[in-house]
Amino acid sequence: MDFLSDVIYLDNNATTKIAPEVVEAMLPAFGPQYGNASSMHTFGGQMARCLDHGREQAAAFINADPDEIIFTSCATEADNAAWYSATETQPDKRHVITTKVEHSANLAYGHYLEDKGYEVTWLGVDSDGQLDLDELDRSIRPDTALVSIMFANNETGTVFPIEKIAQIVKSHGVQLHVDAVQAAGKEVIDLKKLPVDYLAVAGHKIHAPKGIGMLYLRRGTRFRPFIKGGHQERGRRAGTENVPYIIGFGKACELAATSQAQEVKRLAAMRDRLQQGLLAAIPDCKINGDQKHRLPNTLNISFEAVEGEALLLQLDQYGICASSGSACTSGSLEPSHVLRAMGVPFTFAHGSVRFSLSRYNTQAEIDRVIEVMPGIVSNLRAISPFARMK
Repeated sequence: MDFLSDVIYLDNNATTKIAPEVVEAMLPAFGPQYGNASSMHTFGGQMARCLDHGREQAAAFINADPDEIIFTSCATEADNAAWYSATETQPDKRHVITTKVEHSANLAYGHYLEDKGYEVTWLGVDSDGQLDLDELDRSIRPDTALVSIMFANNETGTVFPIEKIAQIVKSHGVQLHVDAVQAAGKEVIDLKKLPVDYLAVAGHKIHAPKGIGMLYLRRGTRFRPFIKGGHQERGRRAGTENVPYIIGFGKACELAATSQAQEVKRLAAMRDRLQQGLLAAIPDCKINGDQKHRLPNTLNISFEAVEGEALLLQLDQYGICASSGSACTSGSLEPSHVLRAMGVPFTFAHGSVRFSLSRYNTQAEIDRVIEVMPGIVSNLRAISPFARMK
């Protein structure tokens, strides 16, 4: 298949380019090193050593111990495994707490538990997308099995005060699950200091392949396997280990850890240039999310009286890839559940675009978006039915 070679990819919260160093590290496992890491012979043993090395790299990335890392197929599996284990190991506790702005992996499990007779407290957010920590504190009960709150929002980039959240939750003696998919590689994650019980990371958000993720499980936390079968992952996740992807995941973690401080500054500068350029050139638009506490790579901006899907299609004509929200909810004509929870007016929420950057983006690409966006918005407003709703 022939893809555009000059595409401007600004949808990195959906997925990222696999780093060349990651591809290089994985290649031997797709060729001569094809053994099963669980085999007893020496040929399989060499893959077991690769597996161990990947686990060490992943653990170092979040300052955890290797035996606290469970490799999964993706972050959705890791999230689901955390919810499953927390409720299965505490059958007498029938209450959980999460937020209205979570990724669908957690929203869906919350609704599943409601169907099973659990009570779920859905925490709201303010106009910046931030939580009321007093509401969180008040919501925790003796029968609360789990609090599940994301580190950073995948649509707006708003970063939650996860340290304060952890202090509140642990003061009640309740288990805490954190979806750190968007925060990984952009925010410092130190699990020697952050007292969470479960934490999920996705490989394809940090320049590793799709199809690999990890669940951090704090040592001493009771655990019930989500996937049952063989003895792999210390009996915590059955199934033959995906060693090539674990190798790639480990390498991606190593790269992210060594370049994070430098990349955060560069990404934030490009994001701010994009924001300032669009605000200066296009009237009636607004930034969504907490501008003081957000990911350095994420800009969510709404253009009043414009249909978001039409904006994305027009951008695509220029070879520019962006999103109207989470890739897991693309195709829906409904406004983002995150923006609705924030109270963003309908005529703005429908015209939202998320630009998300990575280490591979350039200043020239940002300038190109600033160049073409005013004309796109102007043309769409001229034919938009939303313009008559103002």
